[in-house]
Amino acid sequence: MEARIVPIDDVLGRSPEPRPEPRIVVAGDRLVVERLEVVDPAAAAVVAARPEPDRPALVERALRVGLLAIADATVTVDVDVVRREFDELLRRTVEANERATTALETILRQNFADGEGRLPRTLEAFLGDRGALRQFVTELFDETKRDSALGRLSTLLGSYFDGDASKLARLLDPTRLGSPLHQFRAEITAEFGRLHEKLAALEAAAAARAAERAKSAAKGTDFEDLLEGLLGELARGAGDLLERTSTEAGDVLRSKKGDFVLTLNPDLTRGAEVRVVIEAKNRAVSGPRIRDELREAKTNRGAAVGVVVFTPEHAPSGIAPFDIRAGDVYCVLDPEAPERATLEAAIRLARLLALASADERDTEIDAGAVAEALEGIRRELEAIRNLKTQLTSIGNATKAVWSGLDGLRAGILEHVAEAERRLRGQV
Repeated sequence: MEARIVPIDDVLGRSPEPRPEPRIVVAGDRLVVERLEVVDPAAAAVVAARPEPDRPALVERALRVGLLAIADATVTVDVDVVRREFDELLRRTVEANERATTALETILRQNFADGEGRLPRTLEAFLGDRGALRQFVTELFDETKRDSALGRLSTLLGSYFDGDASKLARLLDPTRLGSPLHQFRAEITAEFGRLHEKLAALEAAAAARAAERAKSAAKGTDFEDLLEGLLGELARGAGDLLERTSTEAGDVLRSKKGDFVLTLNPDLTRGAEVRVVIEAKNRAVSGPRIRDELREAKTNRGAAVGVVVFTPEHAPSGIAPFDIRAGDVYCVLDPEAPERATLEAAIRLARLLALASADERDTEIDAGAVAEALEGIRRELEAIRNLKTQLTSIGNATKAVWSGLDGLRAGILEHVAEAERRLRGQV
């Protein structure tokens, strides 16, 4: 049933009078309704069934309930509209995503699919076995093509390094006038020529000086200088005193015999003065003459034993490397290649002979021990003489014979050392 608003006079059957329109005022949380008429039989029946005092409260509650119902209905309508619009938007979004997915899949397949994609085809065209890159590299390094990189490099290197006509050959050939090494070769040749001339002059001068020194006493002085250095080392090692006396007169009037005097260590001689005189011979001297010179040198220098040192070319036969003759020691020393061990053995042997020949009462020396050591040395020297005889007879020395000589030399030094140890009281 439709409700409508009618004038109150029509309801009461009276002639209508002009009235103002209904007025509704909203002030904050208050709602004021003036001159409102509602034409609704059902609503009028509900109100008519209530006592008149209760009717205002009923109409007020009805108005409130009606307005709240209308408000709830409006909200429900708005929610439904929003839900429908959201569902529609979601549907359109899903459709758009599906279309985008399909388009993206199509594009990916077109560009990246195995075999048929643009990227695989492009890569195959450039990087494949028959691709552009492979063909480019093959042509670039093809040795058979002159315009390839290797062909050009080979041609370039050939012009510099291949054959006698190459640039490098022309630069390094010192015989060619245009070569940088030609002038260097000429300068080196000239320098070597000048050096050869200088060396020839030096050799000639040295030969002349050697010949002159061979004719004079200077050669003997050189040999004495060499002996002085070697004897000085041996004397320092044994605690002896070495004096060079070749220019000094001795006990014999105006005699200078005896080039060196070796005074033995007083600790070994118990304080007694025991001397060994040493003669250096760089000239030929006969056997009797050298014995006389040694005897005179021992007297002139107050020595018990004499030592004579020869150069190889002036040594008597059969004494190399050293020997004992008439109580004195004969030794051979090559000034060009002096063997210190040979001279050391000869000097140590002379020291033992000097100790053995000293007065036993003054020195308290065990003459028996010294004699025993000297006897062993004489046996070793005799064996050396026998080996030398073998070498002379067969002409060519064998390794075994030379080894035997070396062993015998070592044996001699051992005998000498044994005698020295006994003299010091170590045995």
